[in-house]
Amino acid sequence: MAEYKGDPVVVIGLGRFGTSLALELTRRGAEVLAIDHRPKITQSLAGQITQIATADATDMEALRQLGVPDFYQAVVAVGSDIEASILTTSLLVELEINDIWAKAVSTQHGRILSRIGAHHVVFPEHDMGERVAHLVSGRMLDYMQVDEGFAIAKTSPPKEYVGVPLGRSNLRRKYGVTIVAVKPPGEEFTYATAETELSYGDIVLVSGRTEQVERFSELP
Repeated sequence: MAEYKGDPVVVIGLGRFGTSLALELTRRGAEVLAIDHRPKITQSLAGQITQIATADATDMEALRQLGVPDFYQAVVAVGSDIEASILTTSLLVELEINDIWAKAVSTQHGRILSRIGAHHVVFPEHDMGERVAHLVSGRMLDYMQVDEGFAIAKTSPPKEYVGVPLGRSNLRRKYGVTIVAVKPPGEEFTYATAETELSYGDIVLVSGRTEQVERFSELP
């Protein structure tokens, strides 16, 4: 596992998303301050996260006492209580936190968070639902949308491209996608080159416009 080289992070709200985030950041070696107003939750996570505190994150004085203004990055993982999410985010903006991430549960919620100063707004439930929909509806083994209308998918190679060097496949011209890596059975992923020939049983990483990646992944 690569050593975490980023800044300390404060995570506010320890629901499923916030807890998972705080634990993963801690596992990667980050210095994390996790905050939640529920003692039962913070007590259950004691010793698993760098620093954990029971406090009301909608209280500016509480944030100051915990040293939140000293952090460069903050994540507002509060979702169900939209009022608390918005108020907490606004306080972080007031504290001039350089990099604020905020979880949103709806488009309107996300729009408000952006307007009050959140630098990044994430939609965990929506994004996961979209990802699972792609996996359920096709032959993809994994799927990630990396930008608006652009995606990377893990899938098996269509039979028409098995045994054909990628440089002679006309894949990009025909389908508008690029195979960036290949994983033969029992081996690790390696970068694809023009000389790479795909085999049955391989797994490939393919990138391109979302609709083109979907089309490619549906080929027999």
